[in-house]
Amino acid sequence: MFLKFPIVHLQSIMEDKIINKAGELFLNLGFKSVTMDDISSELGISKKTLYKYFSNKVSLVNASCSAIHESIEQTIDFIKEKNYNSIEEEFAIKAIFKEMFKNAKDSPMHQLRKYYPEIYNDLMEREVCIFRDCNRDNLEKGIQQGLYRADIDLNMITNFYFTLVFGLFESDMYSHDMQELVKIEYKILEYHIRAIATEKGILELEKQLEIINQN
Repeated sequence: MFLKFPIVHLQSIMEDKIINKAGELFLNLGFKSVTMDDISSELGISKKTLYKYFSNKVSLVNASCSAIHESIEQTIDFIKEKNYNSIEEEFAIKAIFKEMFKNAKDSPMHQLRKYYPEIYNDLMEREVCIFRDCNRDNLEKGIQQGLYRADIDLNMITNFYFTLVFGLFESDMYSHDMQELVKIEYKILEYHIRAIATEKGILELEKQLEIINQN
């Protein structure tokens, strides 16, 4: 006898499979480059089946971006629960994005901003909220640990760092090559920490830089 799952459950499983595969392809190949044909082919399903769950590519891009955002948020929360010092924590979070984009050539965020601006703006609004809360917590933690100077202006430093990180993807001054952008992100992180670190913090920064240079 075959077990029969509720239709809603089966749809949820298939939707998750579609969203996960689409998200993987979008991140690796770009939001514009990947077609609905590509996604159905990778999943081994017909386009008719794909369109049964997502009526158009825009709805799938939107769902994939939401899933990516939730995954990032959960992973950051997981890292913050670890017993890392504030500088270790920053490098651990940066490693998430390095891993996420390891197979990407051109920046998928550039394509998202260019071809799906409404989805991009919505995603950025959510990312900004995570970024600000995460950075503020990290600054307070670093001050308590003696790794960041106690006299820094938390709001101003958060805004400086925010401008540098998000400006990287908003500006056309930089290459759209994703691996180059990841390297620049690490340089921005180093710049940020050197600007606020104590002598103890600089030693920890040098330790983290040595680790990533060995990998």
